[in-house]
Amino acid sequence: MVLADSPHAGNALVRRLKTRAQFQAVLGGMTVSKTAHFTLHARALAEASDASGALLFPEPAVWLGAMVPKRWAKRAVTRNTIKRQIYTLGAEYSDGLEPRAHLVRLRSGFDRAQFPSATSDALKAAVRSELQQLFARVAVVGTRP
Repeated sequence: MVLADSPHAGNALVRRLKTRAQFQAVLGGMTVSKTAHFTLHARALAEASDASGALLFPEPAVWLGAMVPKRWAKRAVTRNTIKRQIYTLGAEYSDGLEPRAHLVRLRSGFDRAQFPSATSDALKAAVRSELQQLFARVAVVGTRP
């Protein structure tokens, strides 16, 4: 499955969080899953509106965002690699996710002694494995409308 905001989207059901208000709304929601390095936050779409009362998430779909702070991933190439993994795996698991707003947040850094390269295959595999665990904990098989 391809993200709805990508140039190859088609009729995908995954939308990306884009505005600061969307990110803040999801962070104010509940924490639904945690791993050693990541946290998955979620919020119902109908609950979130901006100051003017307009809905932040205008269409019922799986909304997905990635938050990878410089504090935990100093190099841009590492942050971008982690974000790509988040969006790719989020799209793969989207059929099992409820139509809510989801935000994956990096909450601790990967040890640079163990992963000295900014984008090594070992780092990619570790990130992918942990993200699969994160999404598998919340994915509900067969409940998608």
